Amino acid sequence: MGHREDIDKILVQEKTLVFDAFDEVAAFALGSRIRDFALEDGLGVAIEISLWDRRLFYATTSGATADNQEWVRRKFNVVQRFLASSYRLVLEQDREDRMFPPHRAVDVQDYALAGGGFPIRVKGAGIIGVAIVSGLPQREDHNLVVKALAAVLGADPAALALAQA
Repeated sequence: MGHREDIDKILVQEKTLVFDAFDEVAAFALGSRIRDFALEDGLGVAIEISLWDRRLFYATTSGATADNQEWVRRKFNVVQRFLASSYRLVLEQDREDRMFPPHRAVDVQDYALAGGGFPIRVKGAGIIGVAIVSGLPQREDHNLVVKALAAVLGADPAALALAQA
């Protein structure tokens, strides 16, 4: 699957994976689902579920590193600024250096052009926060978040998943 097909699929994911309401209980359910999937597959990741003004869930699994927390922070900033999945932005930018172009005026210290950040959307409210995974290759970070969102929202994870690269 090429970049264009992946971008189109991510746009479908972003339109489909929408909550009716989102609160601390929903954040815990989503974060826990991501953690459960990571534990089942022996994946070392950091997981964060945050609203724009505060963190609602944070966990790591064995194998995650201190660097993952920094990547989480930078992915959060990307989703908050551009209101899009960080992996979609990676594919749209299609840059070897994995940095935003200079005209975007974003500092690499604070913004990571890397997959794994996914916007949390609520019907009638729009994007209110972000679900983030860090620790795997960026496509896998993205797929793990989408798989958990689909499971929590009752969508078909297989139908929404990006094809294996």
